[in-house]
Amino acid sequence: MFAAIPFPDISPIIFGFEVFGVNIALRWYAMAYIVGIALGYWIIRLAIQRPQLWRGEPPLQVKQLEDLLTYIVVGVIAGGRMGYVLFYKPGEFLSDPLDIVRIWEGGLSFHGGFLGVVLAVILFSRRHKVPLPELADIIAVSATPAILLVRIANFINAELWGRPTDLPWGVIFPGAAAQSCATATEPCVRHPSQLYEAGLEGLLLGLVLMLLAFRFGALKRHWLLSGIFFLGYGLSRFVVEFVRQPDAQFVSEGNPLGLAFHINGIGLTMGQTLTLPMILVGLTVVLVARRR
Repeated sequence: MFAAIPFPDISPIIFGFEVFGVNIALRWYAMAYIVGIALGYWIIRLAIQRPQLWRGEPPLQVKQLEDLLTYIVVGVIAGGRMGYVLFYKPGEFLSDPLDIVRIWEGGLSFHGGFLGVVLAVILFSRRHKVPLPELADIIAVSATPAILLVRIANFINAELWGRPTDLPWGVIFPGAAAQSCATATEPCVRHPSQLYEAGLEGLLLGLVLMLLAFRFGALKRHWLLSGIFFLGYGLSRFVVEFVRQPDAQFVSEGNPLGLAFHINGIGLTMGQTLTLPMILVGLTVVLVARRR
């Protein structure tokens, strides 16, 4: 058997209790969103309290942040759930439309949540008369802590694991991940793709955006940070998809790689397909922002 790292025995539930026969639990996944959004709130507050970072006046006031936070939370949950159902389980949705509201059963799509936040930010900008370019740029900077923490929570939950590997940092995930390799005599060693995404989409991209915003005056160049976020996330996700286990509904005997679109075995996974527009939009926005 190849060298591998045993999966750490961390419960996905931080704590739980029962009230009137109802089980209530706080999970790492929920905590990741809570802490990530709180850190994003702190980053935005820090930025708008420094007028020298902006081309003119800061785009919004501290008292507007709570309203903005509400818009973003609704956008993440509603968009993430709708994206997961429509992108990854369209057949089940058509047979049972109420499945889209069963958030407690799990299943959120980043791309759907991203679209939900975009719509929420546009609505907030119009209702509160806040300039959209500046608002989009600072939200791009503040989004990366939540991405980092949610990917770590995915690892703790032993979900969204990677393809089999013989690399020494491969992880033996429990459950279905350990039993789905070709050999039945040894546990399956897989890429910790959740940690790859945490490092690229959350930590690295976040550090780049923070430095550009707080040290190099990038908030004075409208749309630049938004474009870098689109491009950086898109490229990171596209690369990690090569070692990430595809969703089971796309895997078949004739399509073992789980490609959503392919010709003679060459194609793209669903994650790569949904990420391509982000890469193209991000590249275009960055080029336009630099020229302007």
